[in-house]
Amino acid sequence: MSNHSTLIKDGRILDPQSGIDKVTNLAIMKGKIIGIGEAIPSNFKPKKTIDAKDLWVLPGIVDLSAYLREPGQENKTRIPFETYSAASAGITRICCMPEADSPIDSGATVKLIKSKAKQAGFARVSVIGALTQNLAGEQLSHMGSLKYVGCVGLSQGHESIKDLATLRKAMEYAATYELPLFLHPFEHSLMAQGGMHEGALSTRLGLPPIPVAAETAAIAQTLTLVEQTHTPVHFCRLSTADSVTMLTQAKQSGLPVTADVAVHQLFLTEMDVSEYNPLCHTIPPLRSERDRDALREAVSNGVIDAICSDHQPHEIDAKLAPFEETSPGISGFETLLPLALRLVEEKLISLSQAISYLTHQPAKLVNLKAGSLETGHSADFSLFDPNNLWQLDVSKLLSEGKNTPFSGWSFQGKTVETFIKGKSVFSL
Repeated sequence: MSNHSTLIKDGRILDPQSGIDKVTNLAIMKGKIIGIGEAIPSNFKPKKTIDAKDLWVLPGIVDLSAYLREPGQENKTRIPFETYSAASAGITRICCMPEADSPIDSGATVKLIKSKAKQAGFARVSVIGALTQNLAGEQLSHMGSLKYVGCVGLSQGHESIKDLATLRKAMEYAATYELPLFLHPFEHSLMAQGGMHEGALSTRLGLPPIPVAAETAAIAQTLTLVEQTHTPVHFCRLSTADSVTMLTQAKQSGLPVTADVAVHQLFLTEMDVSEYNPLCHTIPPLRSERDRDALREAVSNGVIDAICSDHQPHEIDAKLAPFEETSPGISGFETLLPLALRLVEEKLISLSQAISYLTHQPAKLVNLKAGSLETGHSADFSLFDPNNLWQLDVSKLLSEGKNTPFSGWSFQGKTVETFIKGKSVFSL
């Protein structure tokens, strides 16, 4: 922790949680924010002053979904590389998801991930543990011990669960431990080995499809259980217009449900797969324009609660096979904020909305005191230059995963420095 006192001077402080958007100063002492503007104590004498003129001061981004690959898939990447990549993008807190090759189903694994992240000293890592042992979908994980070592939620990842009775039991147990449930709505029996959206294009390309019903059937079943058990559920990575309709109705009925969307789903569609582009192989798949527009509308009107990167770094070989044999996923940390700000440029949402979707709203979903510049909070924030025009060059990505379909896209604005507990962990 930094014991020094720092003044961030003349930056545009944007904190939707506190309703602040003005050019003023921010004071930090012993790693915490002690005041903004006129609320800074009159006897505050900073040891260091940082000139933030023409820069934005943003709360640290809380990314609800990333796959850090360690332990188990060190051939793809390691935690220090990915947490540094996250910090370079203004992300100060990552929620690490379980997956088949890194199931995160024991207290020892959680401790290992956290200690590696702490040792690296870049973005902080919160862990979402496995709902079932080894993510096999049969025996429930030791939820008590996962809660004890600090897991912020439970998920079955992309893996199937044996049956609805097991899911119901898991929901009830998770509720007793007050662990939020992060469920990917997949009806695996309808997915087969599909890799793209079911429609005329998948037929023309001869690629095995994933129908919309693979998502909506799973949502319908889960909503029925939510009604029965009153257990809160967060739906991960919605991809279809019909899912948005179901979520809207569930919220209007007062069911305790929330949802997020991966930022790439707000820009790309099945048409981006038309050249068999493996960089556009994602799960859930890129859907139709109608689906993308419905997701955008749900972000605009607040039906969706958070936007995440769904960061999935891969080694080069994982994307070199024929489309359906490649590994799904996009390396997304470094495009999360730029793409969210593009939604602002396109006048879909306000700047305050965009920052909310990336900061205090996701923090609330995992019950973390983060994503805000309120007095007393840890000084996790970034300095952002809104006038920096740049083009995405894959070779310059700091993530070990270079698998992004956004190569060559132009963006306005770049993170120039990121702070955690008042200490600079990345500087351009």
